[in-house]
Amino acid sequence: METNNKQQQQKKKWFMPLVLSLLLSTLLILFSIFVSSDSSSLLYLYRTRGRLEEPRFVESKLRLSATSSSDSVPRIAYLISGSMGDGDTLKRTLKALYHPRNQYAVHLDLEASSQERLELANFVKNDPLFAEVGNVRMIVKANLVTYRGPTMVTNTLHAAAILLKEGGLWDWFINLSASDYPLITQDDLLHTLSSIPRHLNFIEHTSDIGWKEDQRAKPVIIDPALYSVNKSDLFWVTEKRNVPTAYKLFTGSAWMMLSRQFVEYLLWGWDNLPRIVLMYYANFLSSPEGYFHTVICNSEEFRNTTVNHDLHFISWDNPPKQHPHFLTIDNYEQMVDSNAPFARKFGRNEPLLDKIDNELLRRNEHGYVPGRWFDQANPNITKPYSAIRNITELKPGPGAERLKRLINGLLSSEDFHTKQCS
Repeated sequence: METNNKQQQQKKKWFMPLVLSLLLSTLLILFSIFVSSDSSSLLYLYRTRGRLEEPRFVESKLRLSATSSSDSVPRIAYLISGSMGDGDTLKRTLKALYHPRNQYAVHLDLEASSQERLELANFVKNDPLFAEVGNVRMIVKANLVTYRGPTMVTNTLHAAAILLKEGGLWDWFINLSASDYPLITQDDLLHTLSSIPRHLNFIEHTSDIGWKEDQRAKPVIIDPALYSVNKSDLFWVTEKRNVPTAYKLFTGSAWMMLSRQFVEYLLWGWDNLPRIVLMYYANFLSSPEGYFHTVICNSEEFRNTTVNHDLHFISWDNPPKQHPHFLTIDNYEQMVDSNAPFARKFGRNEPLLDKIDNELLRRNEHGYVPGRWFDQANPNITKPYSAIRNITELKPGPGAERLKRLINGLLSSEDFHTKQCS
């Protein structure tokens, strides 16, 4: 009996360690398998969850770059473009629009002589203020641009790409021509835009293309500027095509203020819509009046960001013809009462421009438009940049009140949403 008790006690002594060792060995084996596996339970769950949260397509992994939204005062990126004989007009318009907070791209197309383009390039390069601030650039590799052709669209996209690459953080892109001119100061404009959301796109548009379906959408045109170094007019192909069914056509003004986010979408095209529509509009008459409008209104991401206005005063026939009227002194009061920040179409050396300079912008013939950043009280300043102040401080004037009335009216209108891509 005593012997049996001793044997049981001895069994107990080694039994428990054996069980513990077996249990520990099992745990070690399981742990080894767990950590050596390429997708252990925890890592697999983590990575799976990570994959589920990531975009499905490579293109949609692209992220929109930051804007200057952390600043209370926005920044504008301008394209100012012209053609043969517009060199001096571009200089005047550039100075009238200048503010050290903004970014500028100036383009004089290949129809202009080499001498005219070189003179404009030297003006930009040698101006003391532009050189000091470094926010004005001329597109030296000029494009051949045909009026009413797709090369106007490609030139706009080219300038936007340069401004994205070289212009730092900015919030809106505005395209203007040598026939445009501001009706308010940049202090007025930046002050007013400081209070509105920066994802808005000011682009006049409609889906009611009317007569344009037969005269622009169905005809097929070729723009020789796409492949030739010599400028010539568009020509028409005899065959016609059907209106697209993959997307809906929109039309409107060729002049617009686009958000940085939408400009990036146009250039990156992460769902391919901008590229597809661009290929279609390569054979479309007056494509600048349809490409941007069709892309934005067929995009789920941007169609609800539109404000149906081009921020311009333009005098048209009723019904509108191909070209607007040239503005004269007789249009002054109507132009100011429109509350628009820009107007077109101006002839070269139009006396109305002098009236705008004197009464609305308060700018001298060879000077800049004064604002908080620049004191023009001394016209004999030899180094204008020496008078620059804090560029985030603004001095809004009557133009800011006019623009505020326009934008508030647009955004508070009862039919605001019904006018978006309708």
